[in-house]
Amino acid sequence: MMIGKAGAARTSICTADAASITVRGHDLCDDLMGHRSFTDFFFLSVAGHLPTEQQRFFLDVLLISIAEHGLTPNAQAARMTYAAGPDSLQGALAAGILGCGTVILGAAELAGGLLVKAKARVDAGEDIDAVARDIAMTTRQAGGKLAGFGHPLHRPKDPRTERIMTLARDQGVSATHCALASAISTAADTAWGKPLTMNVSMGIAAVLLDLDFPASMIKAIPLLARTAGLLGHLAEEQRYPIGFLMAAKAEEAITYFPEQEAGA
Repeated sequence: MMIGKAGAARTSICTADAASITVRGHDLCDDLMGHRSFTDFFFLSVAGHLPTEQQRFFLDVLLISIAEHGLTPNAQAARMTYAAGPDSLQGALAAGILGCGTVILGAAELAGGLLVKAKARVDAGEDIDAVARDIAMTTRQAGGKLAGFGHPLHRPKDPRTERIMTLARDQGVSATHCALASAISTAADTAWGKPLTMNVSMGIAAVLLDLDFPASMIKAIPLLARTAGLLGHLAEEQRYPIGFLMAAKAEEAITYFPEQEAGA
């Protein structure tokens, strides 16, 4: 019994025979290898066509921006998993990637969804600033969190976002989604009564959308980027292991007390 709705029995990504491999209509060896970057290949695989110069440039910028941020929870998970199973590099990498949720790395997807809905309102004739104020105030009054805003370390500005938005303006890429991100930022400061950091997730989402990157695949950027970062942590873990040290420090930092006291 088949569960769910199946699509047509076809793929447009890749086919191969004894002498060649074809990816999205391009010969892997003759057209791509030695001629295109991995960034080109990734864009081709996801979007179905090779990127423009601007799309490639900014995809590189965005991948670098989110690839590394120190001993984040997912980096710790990867390193401790590797310490426990050094014969499984892929398992350790997977452990880190599985930790990429709405708090770590997944916020770009949420920010993208917010911008897509906001742009639909602007396209329907609403004023950008009015839409931004409504989004910020409605979220604030509901006691919610504004996707793409806030950061525990980078305050009041996220240096990565500042760089992304500056490059977008300088390169003429900044359009409606970037304008909305900036307008929402201004409105959020007013709604919260204090500077609210526009974090890198909003910068990534805004630029990707203005570059016509598929909205449904925005999360792929932080996932791909952090894969590279995690592999760097795992390479270091092989040479200078700290996985068990982190586990031991966690044990030291947590106080045990009986369950009945927990509910007291």
